[in-house]
Amino acid sequence: MRLGIRLLFGFFLVTGLAAFFTLRVFMAEVKPSVREVMEDMMVDTANILAELAGDDLAAGAIADGRFAGHVRNYARRPIDAKIWGLAKQSLDFRVYVTDAGGKVVFDSENAATGQDYSRWRDVALTLRGEYGARATREVQQDDRTSVMYVAAPVQRDGKIIGVLTVAKPMSTIQAFIDRAERKILLSGALLLVLSLAIGVAVTLWVVWSIRKLRRYANAVGQGGKPAVPQIPGELGELAMAVDAMRLKLEGHEYIEDYVRALTHELKSPLAAIRGAGELLQDELPEDARREFSGQVLAQSGRMQALVDRMLELTKLEQRHAQVERERLPWAGVLKPFEVAPGGRAQHTVKVVISPEHADVHAEPGLLGLALSNLMENARSFAPQGSTITLEAGPDRIAVQDSGPGVADYALPRLGERFFSTVRPDGHTKGSGLGLAIVRQIMLLHGGRMVVRNTQPGLRVELHF
Repeated sequence: MRLGIRLLFGFFLVTGLAAFFTLRVFMAEVKPSVREVMEDMMVDTANILAELAGDDLAAGAIADGRFAGHVRNYARRPIDAKIWGLAKQSLDFRVYVTDAGGKVVFDSENAATGQDYSRWRDVALTLRGEYGARATREVQQDDRTSVMYVAAPVQRDGKIIGVLTVAKPMSTIQAFIDRAERKILLSGALLLVLSLAIGVAVTLWVVWSIRKLRRYANAVGQGGKPAVPQIPGELGELAMAVDAMRLKLEGHEYIEDYVRALTHELKSPLAAIRGAGELLQDELPEDARREFSGQVLAQSGRMQALVDRMLELTKLEQRHAQVERERLPWAGVLKPFEVAPGGRAQHTVKVVISPEHADVHAEPGLLGLALSNLMENARSFAPQGSTITLEAGPDRIAVQDSGPGVADYALPRLGERFFSTVRPDGHTKGSGLGLAIVRQIMLLHGGRMVVRNTQPGLRVELHF
């Protein structure tokens, strides 16, 4: 499973569980909280009514006195109230009064008059001087049919002479509970969606940052010198640390490879110079002396060319600055290469630019250095009198010779330092640094060098 999917799955799991348990707690608290508020108001109501019913109950006129009349008038009162968007069109309090023995002497609904309520919790507890309340279901299996009863003592001269109970069905406030639960669910769903959106954004950012680091590591592994990715936070610090480690490792490895390769390449010319020098110490004929002197000069020139190219390649490989690109027309760039160096017209150079006004986006000095090395390589392999073709297009060029080409096994290695193949003369061999310089220039431009056999000849393409 990919890292991004694992991160996203983990965030979804944590967020989902947190949202589930949070919403569950909220939903579980809504109904009890509403009931607690309603019970608090019913306590006040019951105590007020108990004070109002005291005179009639003490006089034995509770069933047809002023208090009973007011309660019945309350039940018949029309009502049409809007409570935070919900309509209330009925008055739902039921009021009943018992005497000191728990017998119902007044019931606003005339449903329990004369019955013994002394065992009901609201009446029994209140008669004992405690807080009396109960919730009773009309249908035992349905909590929505619950009715809440809250009682208050009716007193005279400090004695309890009866109990007044106020009852209210829970169904009358169910609409408020349902609305609160819907709002909580909607808000919870919105919170969950926002949390998941943030999780997706964070996951995408982490994956994007890690992919930048991976692309950087892959480019370094392919021999490139990409800029350190600009990533904020700890991942950015990791990128800087990796780059610092890369520079140190590259420095050590580069010095080792450089010394090893240069030592190997200098062995042959030094051995030739040493041998020629030892022979020149003896008495030799003039022709032999000239031959050995010429060998010393030739090998010294070879060493000088090798050192010069190594310095050029080293400068390119250690370059960290970005190339300074310009738009250059191919016609102007290729014009100097149509003439043989030193006026030696051993090859014909053909320039083909398609379309006619094509150009290239590159650094002028590096572009000229790459083309010089390609042309020198082509002249080394092309037969005398043959044609070397330069085919240019938008941000690309190909150098085509008509030489023998190279073996297929050697194609992938062209561009390595000191890897070279035998020239057509059968024994002259170059240093291999020319194509290595070209390859490095293309890496600096973010482009590529493609080499292939064309039978006859070798074709080297540069794609900027």
